[in-house]
Amino acid sequence: MGLPLPGETVLVLATIYAATDPNVNVWLVITAAAVGSIIGDNVGYWLGKKYGYALLRRYGRHIGMSDARIKIGQYLFLRHGGKVVFFGRFVALLRILAAVLAGVNRMPWRGFLLANAGGAVIWAAVFGVGGYLFGKVLLQFAWRGRTYRFRARDSRTSWRRLFDEALRDSPFRSCRTCATRPP
Repeated sequence: MGLPLPGETVLVLATIYAATDPNVNVWLVITAAAVGSIIGDNVGYWLGKKYGYALLRRYGRHIGMSDARIKIGQYLFLRHGGKVVFFGRFVALLRILAAVLAGVNRMPWRGFLLANAGGAVIWAAVFGVGGYLFGKVLLQFAWRGRTYRFRARDSRTSWRRLFDEALRDSPFRSCRTCATRPP
């Protein structure tokens, strides 16, 4: 919606959670992020188009926005607005402002929608898959970390007990019989 909400943070945390819980479908999380982003930016575009231009004309001089600068902004969004909206998805401050600025500068809605949807889908896929893969790696390191902490904490323990303890905490618990002494 063009508001500074922690989109990446929520998306990455949700996909990390999906990596650790097989009941959560990561593709549904990514789809929800993309759809929510598209809808939110369309609301921001509408607000910018309906109210933003009038507010900018009225109060723009207080923030250094002269009529000439407003005209330059309109020209740039008419000429390069699709690129700004698409690539702005990957830049933190621009992602917040791009939809509202596109509305304020009267960017054609169809061009905005195409650039916004394309950027949102790619943004959600990149951050979602990245978060999911990070969650899988984090889960593996978390298991190994417990084993290493055990080894460092209790150096007087026999190797057999150490192996049994590591195997008990492992995701390969079904191989527990491997830890028994050979006949």
